[in-house]
Amino acid sequence: MEEAASHGGETQVTEKVPELAVDGRRDGVRKGTAGIKTDFLTTKDKFHEFLDSNGQLPKEKEEKKENLPHDSDELKGTTEASEEEPAAKKPKVEQQEENKLTWKQQGKRQRGQNKSRPHVKPTAYEDQRLCQSVAQENRKCHYGDKCKFLHDVAEYMASKPADVGPSCYLYDTFGACFYGVTCRFALAHTTADFQSMRDEARVKAQEGRTAVRNSLDKDLQIHLRKHHVAFDRSAEYLQTIAKAQEPGPKQQQQQEERNGNQTEAPSSDQTPAAEGANEATAPDVEAGTENKTTVKTIGPLTDADVIKLRPCEKKQVDFQDKLYLAPLTTCGNLPFRRVCKRFGADITCGEMAMCTNLLQGQQSEWALLKRHESEDLFGVQIEGCFPDTMTRCAELINNHIDVDFVDINSGCPIDLVYKKGGGCGLMTRTRKFEQIIRGMNYVLDVPLTVKIRTGVHEKYNVAHKLIPEMKKWGVSMITLHGRSREQRYTKLADWDYINTCSSLASPLPLFGNGDILSYDDAMKARETGVSGLMIARGALIKPWIFTEIKERRHWDISSSERLDNLRNFSNYGLEHWGSDTRGLEKTRTFMLEWLSFLCRYVPVGLLERVPQRINDRPPYYMGRDYLESLMASQHVGDWVKISEMLLGPVPKNFNFLPKHKANAYEK
Repeated sequence: MEEAASHGGETQVTEKVPELAVDGRRDGVRKGTAGIKTDFLTTKDKFHEFLDSNGQLPKEKEEKKENLPHDSDELKGTTEASEEEPAAKKPKVEQQEENKLTWKQQGKRQRGQNKSRPHVKPTAYEDQRLCQSVAQENRKCHYGDKCKFLHDVAEYMASKPADVGPSCYLYDTFGACFYGVTCRFALAHTTADFQSMRDEARVKAQEGRTAVRNSLDKDLQIHLRKHHVAFDRSAEYLQTIAKAQEPGPKQQQQQEERNGNQTEAPSSDQTPAAEGANEATAPDVEAGTENKTTVKTIGPLTDADVIKLRPCEKKQVDFQDKLYLAPLTTCGNLPFRRVCKRFGADITCGEMAMCTNLLQGQQSEWALLKRHESEDLFGVQIEGCFPDTMTRCAELINNHIDVDFVDINSGCPIDLVYKKGGGCGLMTRTRKFEQIIRGMNYVLDVPLTVKIRTGVHEKYNVAHKLIPEMKKWGVSMITLHGRSREQRYTKLADWDYINTCSSLASPLPLFGNGDILSYDDAMKARETGVSGLMIARGALIKPWIFTEIKERRHWDISSSERLDNLRNFSNYGLEHWGSDTRGLEKTRTFMLEWLSFLCRYVPVGLLERVPQRINDRPPYYMGRDYLESLMASQHVGDWVKISEMLLGPVPKNFNFLPKHKANAYEK
């Protein structure tokens, strides 16, 4: 407050309006906090009070409290009890001792991940499960009396949770629901005697359509587990590595001379020269193996038997000026990719898959390779640290999976991957990295791409050294994340360094990645000369960013439109994971994981400075309606409330804890 002027002996006091800083923030606004118009700002207590009252204004609630008799201890206790959050929605990990200070009382911000998150299997949400043989049109159960599931439909229906809604998305789309009476929308397609209905016109229209491809074949899974799958082309390449590591005649002679002269003092310039000769021959042998390798065949010869595809004859993919949805662990599932495709994503990629798990035929790992029919330019990303497993995995994908390209993950920063030599570790093991790239290129008929970071250490970039080498190794496209492994997300991406690397990579396409959350960010990134943009967190916070970039505008999307996006995700999830209780709760879990990012979005109409920056966290603010305020909450209980709008009430034993501690605010 400051004194403005004196009128008639009285001092008139006016409030000082904070001036806008250079970056658009007002004085007093903490750095890293999104600038929101003062009309919408509020306090933490008022924000949660507004949400707990289901949109009722806090003033009205206070007036009701004033009318209550204050001397009545019973009424006071009842009011306090009603304001408490139901215990069923509180994760067990958050139940702390009463005498222990919480992180907010200590004035510290939670950091890191909740590594010991409670994991509840989706099958635990049903007391009794119906046998699939009965659910699927009363087929005969192969297990007979030994089956541990119910076979009495009436008994199952008595214990089944109530239906979520009157219409089933699967029935409305395909004309029939695969889950029958177990569907949580069964009333829409089930008769009084528990028989499933069919819309023959819709069923006929869906004939011959394969919505999802790249499923794991049961026979292939058995052969993988029994190690009966042949990797002929991989064996050819791995033999060349073994031969390259064997010493040649000249090296053997030099080795014998060194062994015979051990008693004599070797000259300082002789031994290093011999070692250098041994090291220099290995790359030469390996680089020329593709032309020297011969294949023994039986019967008539074909071109495929004796001629390997040249790089120019491989399948070509136009990566120029594309918007690339990054492969996102956990959240980058198939339903989420479908949502992003609706908003204009050009390239999609499956979640990171471990090559060893794929070679072992693990169903959960192969599920990451599934491709929807709407994904017209789709690739898979695999992670590994040894040439033999990565080459075999590439050959397995090439022979059994429908993809447009294969991506090597050499940018994963997590310790579980890095300490084994994978992810970012490959950037420091250039010899193995070269063998992996050359081997995968040898067995693949589609382009091979690589995703890297600036380096491992924060102040020591190595990407500019690797990129010219990777051009020689046969990479078709490189994606560079403008941060090192040590940085994680503590600092902004270095787009100046990305610009330098893009000039080194030319004419090879190089995509830039990091901190793109708006149309303005994308335009600045394109000025660096990159061939395209990869978007990761920006797509999680606002998947309509692809539309904004292509239409060159800031989209002030309404809360109802955002809820429709979540409804589309829930429908896609029910189609992908199932519309029974198991699939519904799995859809809810992945929706809550996504909501932990969606809550960071601040509507354009509320911003004091447009656009929002990706590292800015919004303060407490009131939205333009109740739903917009609810979507701004960073409390897990409010995310669950949003999921209940689309997927019905949560089970009694439901439990969820967000991945990142910073996302779980205590009330």
